[in-house]
Amino acid sequence: MQRKIRMGMVGGGRGAFIGAVHRTAAAIDGEIDLVCGAFSSTAEKSKASGEDLMLAPERCYGDFKEMIQKEKRRKDGIDAVSIVTPNHMHFAPAKMALENGFHVICDKPVTFTLSEARKLKDIVEKTGLTFALTHNYTGYPMVKQARHLVQSGALGQIRKVVVEYPQGWLAFLEEKRGYKQAEWRTDPKRSGIAGAVGDIGTHAENLAEYITGLKITEMCADVSTFVEGRLLDDDANILLHFEGGAKGILHCSQIANGDENNLNIRVYGELGSVHWYQQEPNTLVHKSQEFQKVYRPSVGNLCPEAKANIRLPSGHPEGYLEAFANIYRNFARTVRKRMNGETPNEIDLDFPTIEDGIRGMQFVETVIASGKSNTKWVKFKS
Repeated sequence: MQRKIRMGMVGGGRGAFIGAVHRTAAAIDGEIDLVCGAFSSTAEKSKASGEDLMLAPERCYGDFKEMIQKEKRRKDGIDAVSIVTPNHMHFAPAKMALENGFHVICDKPVTFTLSEARKLKDIVEKTGLTFALTHNYTGYPMVKQARHLVQSGALGQIRKVVVEYPQGWLAFLEEKRGYKQAEWRTDPKRSGIAGAVGDIGTHAENLAEYITGLKITEMCADVSTFVEGRLLDDDANILLHFEGGAKGILHCSQIANGDENNLNIRVYGELGSVHWYQQEPNTLVHKSQEFQKVYRPSVGNLCPEAKANIRLPSGHPEGYLEAFANIYRNFARTVRKRMNGETPNEIDLDFPTIEDGIRGMQFVETVIASGKSNTKWVKFKS
């Protein structure tokens, strides 16, 4: 098969922020065609959203069930489904898509509950299809370079990890002011048991485990809801224990007034440390008491994983959309190779999977349990 991957989208219609991000990311490399969708919970809005995207009217569906059933019968039907709905609507379309032979790429967190995530893992394993999760920050070239430095032993044994994700956009009760993105993220019926912890805390957890290669084993969490009238958490401060003896601090907040998307991580080993800030994503600093080295995309001797995810000559900024696109591109290449009976290579397979989704849901449930517990340390659920 030498053609583009044909993709359908669930969610992401008019007024949805993340749907446009997914569509742009999927289109950047020219390896994926969005050919259909069920873009909204109402058929009328879904069809109108499809018209906005200039899709064929007969492929703008009223709901995901109709889309999957009709696309399965088409000779030119889709190969994969992208799911960009609120959390409570991830599991059902992912399950149906996989069971009908379609590969899936899904926004995070993977499902509404840990139980759903485990069921989805069983389905992925049973079908043998490709499942990708858009923890997009792992797509940055300098994140991959940081991971390489840790894995190569350049930092020595990891001792401490500090990862933060402060935002300020929910410093006030935006969910009561008609702000759609705030409404569902703070609604337990659509977001789940966590607010900030599930929305951005899972990104911080995933980034820490991706770069270090170490799994969190237990934690002590202080979880808060600062804005009066809010139903879910908007701030959390968490002490972490990692396998191998490393200690960590994870802070996530959506009431950090003045911050935008200030995700950052510092990993300290016995021989040195790495420092990366998402708002300056093209710079990675590797330093110790004796030296300081700055890594930049397309400059110097970078690892193969970083090189494979660089798109532009040095000095041209790459950012959020390109990092997102790296996950879509690797997903597309993996799907294409598997459809051709070929074996994807390690760089093709460098994207978050259902396993990362389960770790994220385990993280959410453990943090919330720890936040409610009088016990100092709570074992990471497995």
